[in-house]
Amino acid sequence: MDKTILSSASVFGLREDTVSIPATSVAWLCKSCWVSSVFYFGYLLWAFPTSILIQKLPVGKYVSVNAFFWGAIVGLTAACTNFGGLITVRFLLGVVEATISPAFVYITAMWWTREEIPGRCGVWFLGNSLGGMLSNFLAYGIGHIKEPLAPWHWLFIVLGVGTFLWGFVLLLLLPDTIASCSFLNQREKVHAEERVAFAGTGKTRHEWKLDQVIECLMDPKTYLFLSISILTQIPNGGTQNFGNLVLFTPLETTLIITPASIISISTVLITGWLSGKYHNVATYLICGIVAFPVAGSAIIYSSVSKGVKLFGYYLMSPGPAALPLAMSLLAVNYKGSTKMMTMTSILFIAYCAGNIAGPQFFISREAPHYPTAFRAILICYSMVVVISLILRFYLKWMNTTRDEKEQQEKVLIRGPQFTDAATKSKSYRHKSMLIN
Repeated sequence: MDKTILSSASVFGLREDTVSIPATSVAWLCKSCWVSSVFYFGYLLWAFPTSILIQKLPVGKYVSVNAFFWGAIVGLTAACTNFGGLITVRFLLGVVEATISPAFVYITAMWWTREEIPGRCGVWFLGNSLGGMLSNFLAYGIGHIKEPLAPWHWLFIVLGVGTFLWGFVLLLLLPDTIASCSFLNQREKVHAEERVAFAGTGKTRHEWKLDQVIECLMDPKTYLFLSISILTQIPNGGTQNFGNLVLFTPLETTLIITPASIISISTVLITGWLSGKYHNVATYLICGIVAFPVAGSAIIYSSVSKGVKLFGYYLMSPGPAALPLAMSLLAVNYKGSTKMMTMTSILFIAYCAGNIAGPQFFISREAPHYPTAFRAILICYSMVVVISLILRFYLKWMNTTRDEKEQQEKVLIRGPQFTDAATKSKSYRHKSMLIN
């Protein structure tokens, strides 16, 4: 909610009060793009350092401290009176948010098995869509307040205070490890640790290993995940920050886009459940998800009717669900804490790059139809389909190659050791199986 509230605040006078330029001018639109993008510069700056700190520090306490800073920064946004102040708090907000999603990936891999990770990633990721929907209702209610402060001031004050208080809840309830968990007894802790250890997850080592960083950078699938992330986030960066600015009146717009959030939430839940229930379907699900935005962007690009464009906008709503599926794939396909966190930081660096680039495709002279933006969105999502299929075939090839190698090793084994060796090999293959 804190991140997406900028779009709602913008229709209640935020940018006019801080940028001091008429909302219809070209200069205003240019500065609006940078207000949206600078958040991701902060995120980009801190993405890799925080991935190291997540592994080295007590992760529950580290996330809690970030929540305190996050709430304070959001609340201080209400005090902004000029463009410089707004840019500064947006940059700092990006810095503190850079920790959240990578930390959640780390925590998810610590607590759940390979089959459970996709659904759990989807559950916490849908907070983006759920928060967007709730922030629209909040903005609609607060939008009726006219004094003593403008509605956009109250949006940031309410959310800032709420986030700061939530930091105390995290500090008390979010454990650093399974062993330090306060809501499980000793028997339950042992069971939880054995469960994830048998599944090949539960990574909690605090040592940062350079050889795993190099191994990650040399892995071809790293760059396929990077491409999926950046290509899904270029569209997201533009539509997230400009969706509230193009349809109807400010109050109407906050309600009109609510169905988009509902569609996004439903897509994340359904695809997360399907990915956990059925093996090796995640890449197919990514292709299916982005097919809707491909159609939606084509409709918006080719139509001038508001109603038809709104339908196209709703078709684009499933797009964000591709990212949690990609995150769940990397959580189960990278062995070693350092390697997984390196890949996580790369994924979110690409996430930032896409969100920085996205708003720049909304060229001011092309308002209100923005053909270049929706042409770029169409191309990006189409490329995601191709790269997802390449990733799938690469992972299948890796599995086949590994199976053939292990089969050859078994042939060389003789005597009574064969049974144990074969069992160990089978167990190892189960734990290291690449999921696609």
